[in-house]
Amino acid sequence: MTIGFIGLGAMGMPMATNLLKAKLPLMVWSRNGANAEKLVGEGATAVASATQAAKVDILFSMLADDQAVSDVFIAGGVLDQMPQGSIHVNMATVSVAMAKKLTQLHAARGVGYVAAPVLGRVDVAAAGNLNILAAGKGQDLERIQPLLDLLGQKTWRYGEEPAQANVVKIAANFSIACAIETMAETSALVRAYGIESQAFIDLLTQTLYPSPVYKGYGTMIAEERYSPAGFKLALGLKDVRLALEAGEAQHLPLPLGSTLRDSHLEAIAQGDGLLDWAALGKAAARRGNIG
Repeated sequence: MTIGFIGLGAMGMPMATNLLKAKLPLMVWSRNGANAEKLVGEGATAVASATQAAKVDILFSMLADDQAVSDVFIAGGVLDQMPQGSIHVNMATVSVAMAKKLTQLHAARGVGYVAAPVLGRVDVAAAGNLNILAAGKGQDLERIQPLLDLLGQKTWRYGEEPAQANVVKIAANFSIACAIETMAETSALVRAYGIESQAFIDLLTQTLYPSPVYKGYGTMIAEERYSPAGFKLALGLKDVRLALEAGEAQHLPLPLGSTLRDSHLEAIAQGDGLLDWAALGKAAARRGNIG
């Protein structure tokens, strides 16, 4: 079995590394060629173009957004170079519309297509403990499952239409955005009355919401620790917009989504776009001039 990996950013790099740890032959390409070269020492074969990485049995990709996926796979000709019977495993968070378009394009070329976006930050990816949200034809999923097992602790299957996995990922990220904004605003509220944010976050995470999202992002808000970014606030805006777009396509209003979009836009306008998503806490405190 030949395997390729396109997109070696913050998440793609540790994921590709975990495939290499299993002693699998891996062909890699990234817009940042230096990242691909870093994996050569781990046993990867770096190629000069994305189309070269396409000529494999299983091709993973972890690109930033719709535009990046379109640039590489459609305009860049990668899909045209994939052999019939091969499978593309797209692990990016893309829109429902893009997922449907990719499904049609792959089918027309006799190439399997699986959507497999993930839940987990960079450290989780490095540990191979991602939760993978997958959808695609059953035979394609069975074929790639041993590889997914190297990347995540569990694969959650959501049907045979790849877009279904993307909807689940978009909905999950929307819920994370809601949680961060909730902690941001409530932390600002208690601080306005002289209560330490950490004491409040401890209460939430030890009683009402003992979950990784509240503990992780809540602690970052309490400590005002927004850099280095594990997930940039600007990418959070992208995901909120994807949720609003998906809802609108089904005539489904998402009232919180509009508020979240505006909160993200406000933070970005103040120069916080490259900070961690938790910097919504900074934006909430700024509204009340809370130092």
